[in-house]
Amino acid sequence: MRRKDWRDFRDFVAGGFGPGFGPRRQRRWGRWFEPGEMRLVILRLVREKPRHGYEIIKALEERMHGCYTPSAGSVYPTLQLLEDQGYVRIVEEDGKKVYHITPEGERFLDENEDVLTDIGERIKEAVRGVAGGAVADVNTAFGLLAKRVFSDAWRNGPDSERTAKIAEILRRATAEIEAL
Repeated sequence: MRRKDWRDFRDFVAGGFGPGFGPRRQRRWGRWFEPGEMRLVILRLVREKPRHGYEIIKALEERMHGCYTPSAGSVYPTLQLLEDQGYVRIVEEDGKKVYHITPEGERFLDENEDVLTDIGERIKEAVRGVAGGAVADVNTAFGLLAKRVFSDAWRNGPDSERTAKIAEILRRATAEIEAL
């Protein structure tokens, strides 16, 4: 039986802006997570696959499309707390501490599935507020443009006449946007 889960933040964001094109700032009106919620979020990521601390930071940033990047000062103490509570164990791999979920951690997540669902819904709404509507449209358009431009430039090379024309089009578009 497949566990009803949190879908790894991927379904939190409506619309189609791509990873890395969202605004890189936290919400101005409050915190992303309430006290104690970060441990559930991190534990959920470790359940998905064993990770070291930096991978957890990057996974959160990616899944929230750049709208939030947790600090090392919030992630590492939370990992230590999870270890102290017996919810994760550390395995040394290639000189890095890789965190693995324990059976106790699995039970703790299962017992708090409703809390994870609530966190997910709240985060989905917050991300929509930060990067929804017209901002999401801009993100989608920019993502498509960036993909096309870089793909084309890569294929044609830096000295190509086509690449030079694309650069000129982008400069004109920038000027038009600035003129708004």
